[in-house]
Amino acid sequence: MTDSMAWEPLRRELDRWQAAGRVARFWLRDDDAVEPTQALETLVGLAGEHEIPLTLAVIPGLTGEGLAARLAREATVAVAVHGWSHTNYGGPAGKKQELGGERPAETVLGELHEGFRLLQRLHPAGFLPMLVPPWNRIDAALIPALPTLGFAALSVYGRAKQESPVPLLNTHVDIIDWHGTRGGRGEAELVAELVTELRDRFAGSDEPIGVLAHHLVHDAAAWKFLSALFAMTSRHPAVLWSSSAALLKL
Repeated sequence: MTDSMAWEPLRRELDRWQAAGRVARFWLRDDDAVEPTQALETLVGLAGEHEIPLTLAVIPGLTGEGLAARLAREATVAVAVHGWSHTNYGGPAGKKQELGGERPAETVLGELHEGFRLLQRLHPAGFLPMLVPPWNRIDAALIPALPTLGFAALSVYGRAKQESPVPLLNTHVDIIDWHGTRGGRGEAELVAELVTELRDRFAGSDEPIGVLAHHLVHDAAAWKFLSALFAMTSRHPAVLWSSSAALLKL
């Protein structure tokens, strides 16, 4: 399958949206940012080239002034709170999670509060009061307490299945093959997922479609996919790439 053939289903679906006079909302989240790297430069440059707002989920316990200084001049990059230290407390037999029920709630919430305040101080202009749980997992019992810490939103993975005590801004298409190559997934597979999400929204769902990236592990396939996706969608009249703050009305 040639590159153009792989992308044709997405092009056809977007043309259907355009013919119906509708616009699909997309947003971009990238996880695990800690410090300035060449991979981060590539991501910021690629998003900027196509005027696509970027939300970076930054690990508070591992970051510092270096990343803050680098992002201070990026007006379209938002900084969300990615847990505290991205430590797995799930145990060898459980799913990876930092914000689970293995530790006292006051300990977990205390770390989140510290992470919130730290990133708010380091990134005064770009800070977004949104929690992105490491591995997209959080104990449901913790969620009602998030507003008391200052969080205005929560971002995990997958379509929202029920009402949440805080607004949700989820991601839906992860470009990384975590269970295989741990690099970029195949174009045809990712395009098919995007088309599925678009058809769901066309049928009535109002969730923005979230694309999830992890710049630190991107290989050539991951960068190629993002570049092609941005090139196609940023110019298409049926797509609007929005900032997380705009989608959350913050």
